[in-house]
Amino acid sequence: MSKKLYDLVAKVMNVQSSTINDESGPESIENWTSFKGYVLLYELETEFKVKFTINEAMDVKKIADIKRHLKNHGAILND
Repeated sequence: MSKKLYDLVAKVMNVQSSTINDESGPESIENWTSFKGYVLLYELETEFKVKFTINEAMDVKKIADIKRHLKNHGAILND
């Protein structure tokens, strides 16, 4: 799942997926704007068939947070 998640983040943020890891986030990805954050949220919900709460969306500081929320929604993570 990490590769799938990293590839999705890379696509939305327009960066190489090899630069993405669990510690990546708005502070370390220059292209991560608030708009792209919303696009990423939409793409995540569509790809993993989940619905994030506003609190979950506001809680994302890095990729590890996204993974945690996906797991909480029952997404199967094959790390």
